[in-house]
Amino acid sequence: MGAVVGLVIVAVVVVLVLSLGVRLVQQYQRGIVFRFGRVLERIRQPGLQLIIPIADRMVRVSMQTTVIGVPPQGAITRDNVTLTVDAVVYYRVVDPVKALVNVHDYPSAVLQVAQTALRSVIGRADLDTVLGDRERVNAELKSVIDAPTEKPWGLLIERVEVKDVSLPEGMKRSMSRQAEAERERRARVIAADGEFQASRRLADASRAMEATPGAYQLRLLQTVVDVAAEKNSTLVMPFPVELLRFFDQLAPHTAGAGRPATPAAPDPEPVTEQVATTAEQGDDGSAAPAR
Repeated sequence: MGAVVGLVIVAVVVVLVLSLGVRLVQQYQRGIVFRFGRVLERIRQPGLQLIIPIADRMVRVSMQTTVIGVPPQGAITRDNVTLTVDAVVYYRVVDPVKALVNVHDYPSAVLQVAQTALRSVIGRADLDTVLGDRERVNAELKSVIDAPTEKPWGLLIERVEVKDVSLPEGMKRSMSRQAEAERERRARVIAADGEFQASRRLADASRAMEATPGAYQLRLLQTVVDVAAEKNSTLVMPFPVELLRFFDQLAPHTAGAGRPATPAAPDPEPVTEQVATTAEQGDDGSAAPAR
C-alpha cells in the first residue's frame, strides 16, 4: 500500500514539473527565455518548448505586423498654413530580444516617435506637397520613424500613410475660389482655341469656294434648307454677295456716263496796276494810312 501511494505521489510531482516546464509557442510567436534574469541566446521557435521550472521564465513576442493609428496632430507647414494631420503606422518585430530588452513597451514608444516625426515632416513641407504628393510625404515619414527604431529596438517600419488632412475653413474657401478661377481660365483658353481653329477652317473653306463660284449658291441653298427645317414663321433669304459685287463694279461706269460734264473754272486774270492802286485807297479816294 505504501508503494502505491509513493508511486502516485511521484506521478503527481512529474505531472506538476512537466506542467511548469512545458511552454507552447504559436506559429506567429517567438519565445525569449530568461534564466535567473539573463537572456538566453537561443530563441525558442514555434511548438512545444521545455524550460527549467523556477529557474527559467519565457516571454512570447508576436512577430505579426501591428497597426497603430497616430492621433490628429496640429502642425504648421513651411508656407505658414495650419493643418491637422493624422496617420497610420505598420510595423513588426524583427529582433525579439532587442524589442524586449532595449525598450520598454515598444508599441507606445513607436506611437510617440510617429507623432513627433509627423509634426516634423509636415513642418518641412509646403501645403501643395502635403496635398498633392502624398507618396513623398509617406516615404519621408517612414525613413524618419524607421531610423531610431530598427537597429536599437529591433522593429521594422513597413509602411506609414497619412490618412487625412484637415484645413481651416478660410483656406478651404480660398482653394475653392482658386480652383474655380483655374477651371474658368482653362474653359476660356479652350473656347479661344476652338474659335481660332474654326476661323482657320472657315478661311480654308472660303478659299475653296472662291475657286468655284457655284459653291456659294449651293451653300446659300443649304442654309435656306436648314432654316426652313426649324419650322419658323419667318424665312430669311440672304442676298447673294456676287450680285452686290456686280452692282459695285457697275456703279462707277454708270455714274461717268450719265453725269453732265462740269465746266472748268476760268483762270484768274492778272491784277493790273490800277486795281492795285484802287485797293490801296480808301472809299473817299484818299490814300490809306500806312500800318
